[in-house]
Amino acid sequence: MDLDDFRWLLTDDGQELLARADEAPDDPLRAQTELRRRAEPGRVATALTQVQLRRRAVAKFGDLAARMYFTPDGLEQATRLPVARHRAARTAASSAATVVDLGCGVGGDLVAFAEAGLTIAGVDLDPVRVAVAEANLAALGLEGAVIVADATALDTSPFDVAFADPARRSGRGRTFDVDDWTPPWPFVEGLLRRDACVKVAPGIPHGLVPEGVEAEWVSDHGEVKEAALWSGRLATTARRATVIGDGGLATMTEDDDPGAGVRPVGAFLYEPDGAVIRAGLVTAVAALADGGLVDEHIAYVTGDERIRTPFARGYEVLERLPYREKPLKAALRERGIGSLTIKKRGVDVVPEQLRKRLDLAGDQTATIVLTRVAGSGTALLVRPF
Repeated sequence: MDLDDFRWLLTDDGQELLARADEAPDDPLRAQTELRRRAEPGRVATALTQVQLRRRAVAKFGDLAARMYFTPDGLEQATRLPVARHRAARTAASSAATVVDLGCGVGGDLVAFAEAGLTIAGVDLDPVRVAVAEANLAALGLEGAVIVADATALDTSPFDVAFADPARRSGRGRTFDVDDWTPPWPFVEGLLRRDACVKVAPGIPHGLVPEGVEAEWVSDHGEVKEAALWSGRLATTARRATVIGDGGLATMTEDDDPGAGVRPVGAFLYEPDGAVIRAGLVTAVAALADGGLVDEHIAYVTGDERIRTPFARGYEVLERLPYREKPLKAALRERGIGSLTIKKRGVDVVPEQLRKRLDLAGDQTATIVLTRVAGSGTALLVRPF
């Protein structure tokens, strides 16, 4: 996106074009033809791109998306607003008053920090992203400063908390090598020696987390979105799982985990949330259910008590079915099952391929869980809570 075209978009004429682009036909060619009667091609392309990005951004920013501005890569990397608001609330609760966002992108986290009442500053190497972040703060009536600067060369000591969201892409695309991050891992390690929060990929190995730093895995409506590393006064435990859903937010830590062993499958099966699994707190769910694991290497919990918890999805175990494909097919047909949900963990099964081979045609619906129980392949017919 061209910087001059974006700045023009913020003028009265640009805003009128943006409004017309939002009402333009879905056919891209017709839309461009109509809008080019009012503005030059570069400005038309910028307006149409913003309309498309705003529509995509609703999944992350909800109602705010219609007033915000984005770049394609900035939107892709931006944190979902409920997750960013949780992080901002944690930061504000630490008694911090000022935050610097090192690599602020389009300003999604700046918005959340400012909403939480924190005094904010953002820096980014890209002038376009800086202009977009400034525009987002202004559009939402929030205060904050954003400048073009190199985060690795900035003195962050005047701020209570430093926040960073390293870009996890290289010339080859998305990267899981921390040395390919921008800023790179050595910079992140240095940042974590002070009061800081760093957003990282949820697949970060536990062994990479520095001593004394808290690792928090966060899921939003069942999807693990990120991990965050908290240091200094912001760290309160070693491992934490936080889940965000329609009912609000819930969190558990390693202090809630007394451990649990393997036990036979009981009346109920529980599938821990992905954030719980990433945080290594599956046995904490087992403790909640007064149960145990179905296998020491499998993230399924079983128990004899029916509980509701935001940390796991629950199923009633109806019966054990044959695990081998041919007798399994016969058992499902005998029960008149035609629509089948297949869940699996720890077994070499591709649900879509298995469903096709089973070739079921009944009028009943069902859910089966294919997993290992005490090391052996097992099929369980279950009913979701």
